[in-house]
Amino acid sequence: MRRLLVLGAGTAGTMVVNKLRRRLDKEEWQITVVDQSDRHFYQPGYLFVPFGVYSAEEIVKPRQRFIPDGVDLVRGEVDRVAPGGNEVLLADGRRLPYDYLVIATGVGPQPDQTPGLLDGGQWRKSIFDFYTFDGAVALAKAMEGFDNGRLVVHIVDMPIKCPVAPLEFTFLADAYFRQRGMRDRVELTYVTPLPGAFTKPIASKRLGSMLDERKIAVETDFLVERVDDKTLVSYDEREIPFDLLVTVPLNMGAEYVARSGLGNELNLVPVDKHTLLAKAYPNIFALGDASDIPASKAGSVAHFSVEVFTENFLRHVRDEPMTGSFDGHANCFVESGDGKALLIDFNYDTEPLPGRYPLPGVGPFSLLKESEVNHWGKLAFRWMYWNLLLPGRPIPLPAHMSMAGKHPEE
Repeated sequence: MRRLLVLGAGTAGTMVVNKLRRRLDKEEWQITVVDQSDRHFYQPGYLFVPFGVYSAEEIVKPRQRFIPDGVDLVRGEVDRVAPGGNEVLLADGRRLPYDYLVIATGVGPQPDQTPGLLDGGQWRKSIFDFYTFDGAVALAKAMEGFDNGRLVVHIVDMPIKCPVAPLEFTFLADAYFRQRGMRDRVELTYVTPLPGAFTKPIASKRLGSMLDERKIAVETDFLVERVDDKTLVSYDEREIPFDLLVTVPLNMGAEYVARSGLGNELNLVPVDKHTLLAKAYPNIFALGDASDIPASKAGSVAHFSVEVFTENFLRHVRDEPMTGSFDGHANCFVESGDGKALLIDFNYDTEPLPGRYPLPGVGPFSLLKESEVNHWGKLAFRWMYWNLLLPGRPIPLPAHMSMAGKHPEE
């Protein structure tokens, strides 16, 4: 019996076990997935909780519901991977052997890595995050009670999960305060370590102009050193005071990755960016946010990469060359407020371009252009996530990015 062990039953890990359970002979393969929590969170929904669009109950479901028959779900905390012995040690002393290992434990916010953020006495009082379930719920109460002052949306450093989410929060906050008739009493400031609003030039220009149109101040190239009471302080000694800070702390991979000697300085696993095979070991893969590939840490990347990985894995275990090549394909809806959103579609080599997606000239989604259809597409994705994506069912979108429908000349 050959053993496949998957660490993490989030988006990527759940898709993997669903897809491979159908493809691997049950008489020959044992599949096990490990996770600490018995709850599965729809993480794109965190963005909407502070604005009352989703309730907390709408973005949480039992994890077991999405694990297929024939896959063992082990509840536990990973202490370390022992790649020399092909086994995983859990914190309670259990040992799980494997022939092939998939690391899919993602990344998470680490507010303790920025002095004064967690230990300055303002955490969940005037400083909040929305990249965790508890943070989003707490921020909802803070937003409801905020009636004037400076709200600062801040990113500590890149990479982060869903790099457009801080922009989305800023746009939604602008609309939220306008709808409450109090936008003139709120000063909105967007603070980023990047030289512009986004990582890709064309999208950065478009998104930056949207911030300007909404009279949202932008502070770029801001590398935070510490938080002093209610002031962000950068390494070049710039200071940004706030009344309410919505921050995206440093995102890092799981600590066991570092203890196992498998990660870089952010606990991300170095892999071949096309096959997702670990550079150090021929029987370890890292998927989703857990790898160091130069792509967005987003659900779409997990989806498209798992599609390529599945066929590659089947070839790999037969000692055949992996012919699939992941191109870094990502697409993200960007909520812009007032029931509209943009869509961006890009990969390792091609930045977001204007046009229509997924069908040229038809869409129905507009690229780099606000539309109500894009907004409804983002909301509809929650149903697709629970019912199609996690169970590993076919979604009629190509894993590789296509230039069809895009207009580079614009």
